[in-house]
Amino acid sequence: QVQLVESGGGLVPAGGSLRLSCAAAGSTFSVKTMAWYRQPPGKQREWVAFITSAGTTYYPNSVKGRFTISRDNAKNTLYLQMNSLKPEDTAVYLCNSYPSGSPSYTWGQGTQVTVSS
Repeated sequence: QVQLVESGGGLVPAGGSLRLSCAAAGSTFSVKTMAWYRQPPGKQREWVAFITSAGTTYYPNSVKGRFTISRDNAKNTLYLQMNSLKPEDTAVYLCNSYPSGSPSYTWGQGTQVTVSS
């Protein structure tokens, strides 16, 4: 059963923007802290943003000021607006609950983001 479907990735030049979406199945999305993660080629998965059920957001320094996470609980959808993209942002982007040690959903396929220099 597919629980998470990420979309919106693509190939963009450095400095460009993308908006990712994550559609979640089930009825408990609104009460969960949700996050975007990424996995660069050959590297471990890392979180890039998370948002609590109350809407409070957190970002690591690597993306702060460039990425914005948001959610629409009526649509069970999580978003990630990415601006001023850099080649080092190239990765597969995935969503799930936060923290990732005990994810609430089965991991989806993710969406590929490639930033050219």
